[in-house]
Amino acid sequence: MRGAVPRLSLTLLAAESGARLCAIIHYLVRGQLGWFGLTTACLVPGYAAQLLSILWFRADGHTPGCWLLALHLLQLGLWKRAAPDFPKPGCASRHGGSCRYWDVLRAEAGGGAGELLAQLGDVCVLRLLEALLQTLPHLLLQAYVVVAVDPAGFIPGVSAGLSLLSLAWALVSYSHLTCLLKPGHLSPPAAVLLCLLLWRTGMLGTRVLALVLFARLYSFWVFAVAGVHWLLMSFWLGAQQTDIVAQPCRWRLFNCLLGAVYIFCYINVRPGPSKTRVAVFYAVST
Repeated sequence: MRGAVPRLSLTLLAAESGARLCAIIHYLVRGQLGWFGLTTACLVPGYAAQLLSILWFRADGHTPGCWLLALHLLQLGLWKRAAPDFPKPGCASRHGGSCRYWDVLRAEAGGGAGELLAQLGDVCVLRLLEALLQTLPHLLLQAYVVVAVDPAGFIPGVSAGLSLLSLAWALVSYSHLTCLLKPGHLSPPAAVLLCLLLWRTGMLGTRVLALVLFARLYSFWVFAVAGVHWLLMSFWLGAQQTDIVAQPCRWRLFNCLLGAVYIFCYINVRPGPSKTRVAVFYAVST
């Protein structure tokens, strides 16, 4: 089971990237330059995860080479590490800058459990960040195209569906990681991961559909509704006094960014029981 998670993650990442490229070509061929430009622009936020990946390489003592920079420029930094030597068991730092999906699979084949867990943790965090910054905006855009512009559009529909599934699985992978990090906890069975995937997919799908339908009916008023929700979530996160970020300015920025994520889904960032926080989240979000 531990090797199935990175394999499925890599498969969904490849399918999502291929469908996104097909959507870009689809708009370009049909002369829909507006949707072509917006779809291409959704790629830009994903470079934040690529930049963080490069910084983690430097933190681990690996000097970024030309092909490392080329991989990250092509947004392939999560696929393969760029250090010239193979990772050795126990060499990964707490940042895990040398860890990517192929390295996770290699560690699963021949490395120890500690090395695998460290590498899986790093790549799950990077993938979740990329999914929230890149996949989610792409999902919203393609869903709006399918609902409001071109209901018969096959390629935008497939791209939206794969983006939804990939985003949901990124959240499930993060939940799977948090379970593995807890002392004494084993890898959840496949049935649990499937239930989590169905829950995340349904939750994200209904929220995206609601926002798209609201945008179709009321146009730019959707930004006012989303803005109010974002402010409520940001203040609520600030009231919880999360200590995941130490510096005050970065702590405020973190709460603001996570507040935007909370428009669509709940991510637990504090240790301990979360039933009360989840109840508050759903009470405000519904």
